Amino acid sequence: MTLRLYSYWRSSSAWRVRLGLALKGLAYEYRAVDLLAQEQFQAAHQARNPMSQVPVLEVEEDGRTHLLVQSMAILEWLEERHPEPALLPPDLWGRARVRALAEHVNSGTQPMQNALVLRMLREKVPGWDREWARFFIARGLAALETAVRDGAGRFSHGDAPTLADCYLVPQLYNARRFGLDLEPYPTLRRVDEACAALAPFQAAHPDRQPDAPPPDRRTP
Repeated sequence: MTLRLYSYWRSSSAWRVRLGLALKGLAYEYRAVDLLAQEQFQAAHQARNPMSQVPVLEVEEDGRTHLLVQSMAILEWLEERHPEPALLPPDLWGRARVRALAEHVNSGTQPMQNALVLRMLREKVPGWDREWARFFIARGLAALETAVRDGAGRFSHGDAPTLADCYLVPQLYNARRFGLDLEPYPTLRRVDEACAALAPFQAAHPDRQPDAPPPDRRTP
């Protein structure tokens, strides 16, 4: 089986999938899609994903090629196809909790500070995009702090990283990027620190990706 990940170094959605692949120890080819240059709207990438988004996981197996899109669907596929080490707890209620924590970010927070949304806001009212992002990230993290605190161990759920942590870590990176004060979220910060100590989280970090530009050439 051959895996190819179409990714952008700072895409939080692609980062989640890189984390899943790294936590499961799966090798893959990295194919960069430059979102700033709008390569996602080119015909070649739209053929992979009609939504013109990353990530896309291309899977070659048994002479067939499959294209998987949307971070949650890709991570669920990885969990089913490569169940060890698990990203979901063994019990029914634990799996529901972890999925809910991930969805706090996936559907409740990140879409409000998606690059396309912020670009449209910036074009309408210059400078307002960052204020918008901070407001909705703070709103999402306040809820997530409460949800994670009631059941966290070393990580968001228990003492091993799960799907929830694959969503938490990129979102906290985005919060810092937009200058949000993380002091009100001690549980989330503690979990983030525990994740940062692990090799898979280090390998998946945006700064470690082949398409990451030098720090002095990065946009805010």
